[in-house]
Amino acid sequence: MTEIKLKPFQKPLTGEVEVPGDKSISHRAVILGSLAKGTTNITNFLNGEDCRRTIDAFRKLGVTIEQEGTSVTIHSDGKEKLTEAKQPIYFGNSGTTARLMLGVLAGLPFFTTAYGDPSLTIRPMDRVVQPMRLMGASITGREKGSYLPTAINGGNLKGISYTLPVKSAQVKSAVLLAGLFAEDVTEVIEHAATRNHSENMLEAFGADIVIKDNAIRITNQSLSAANVYVPGDISSAAFLLASAAIVPGSSISINNVGLNKTRTGIIDVLLEMGANLNISNKKSISGELIGDITVTQEDLKGIVIEGAMIPRLIDEIPVIALLATQAEGDTVIRDAKELRLKETDRIEAIASNLTKLGANVETTEDGMVIHGKTSITGGKVVSYDDHRIAMMLAVASLIADDAIIIDDISSIAISYPDFFKHLDTLKTP
Repeated sequence: MTEIKLKPFQKPLTGEVEVPGDKSISHRAVILGSLAKGTTNITNFLNGEDCRRTIDAFRKLGVTIEQEGTSVTIHSDGKEKLTEAKQPIYFGNSGTTARLMLGVLAGLPFFTTAYGDPSLTIRPMDRVVQPMRLMGASITGREKGSYLPTAINGGNLKGISYTLPVKSAQVKSAVLLAGLFAEDVTEVIEHAATRNHSENMLEAFGADIVIKDNAIRITNQSLSAANVYVPGDISSAAFLLASAAIVPGSSISINNVGLNKTRTGIIDVLLEMGANLNISNKKSISGELIGDITVTQEDLKGIVIEGAMIPRLIDEIPVIALLATQAEGDTVIRDAKELRLKETDRIEAIASNLTKLGANVETTEDGMVIHGKTSITGGKVVSYDDHRIAMMLAVASLIADDAIIIDDISSIAISYPDFFKHLDTLKTP
């Protein structure tokens, strides 16, 4: 455990930074680069623990992967040449690795076992296991395959038409990846749009993927290597954007951030709350829109966040809740029950910590109500080994009356290893 004591800063934040590469895109670049024939080069890769788990998984499947910091080179003979892992594959804390790899492993004609750390072991896998079984994979595990560890006998998959029962890009992606190995057409239907990085990247790797209305179709096919630039992760940028929005006198810019419309809910929320936010230098690279975001502090107001907006900002809700404590009036968050199934029960983790710090938060089954505006006091808080909770608490320290002591910040390395370094560069001397 790495405890930290953060003293109040209470001065403006200024300057500009580039946040690390997008975690979701980094995972998918490694997966598709490993399934594609040829040499794939990835630049601005997120060199965090979760994404390295995906690299390790494919190394165990016989793929040659070289990594030097944020540059990754993948040499693969294609998905048909992957080999059976001689040892169980360890997913660590990475839910994305686990769920997307289950889609790949279901299609491979051999036996694989997989496991994770204590936190991942209690996160549900049945949402992926069920469609894999419908496609013909044999998957067993704890509580009938609902949780890791799991054992997969893959191969001989058949395409299915599958309507997502939950708003989950991970489930969608797992089914599409399995569809690359299946007979006939595989179709995924989603009633609410989720992040579409898998679809974008499949196209970049030469896949014949058909997207019409709310249905995505794919067939068994080979992929060709591609070069991928990973834009800055907007989920990481959110913590710095929120900092500038609530620290008086602040104005910061974050450059080369991903602006995929399925991920920009945090921008819409900031604007609706009254933040002074501008986007410039928009361009498209590797099928993803990127740009520079500037936020200048303004007074905020409470809003309602619900429905189709939730999948577009599910990972940013911890810091949005902190924003809401500094907004005039109530902020209501609904339809976010998925938060209870993250690294921890984020609804309870957010409410418990913010309440300890003087905020007025009521939890509901699928969200919370934050009554603003309140002062943030100091004290001891708990990260629950959740990187997004830990970063939210660090941001809270910027406006706190007294020091905030976070029990463990080691989880931040999962998605944003240089978080404190970047935060320090924005602090006005």
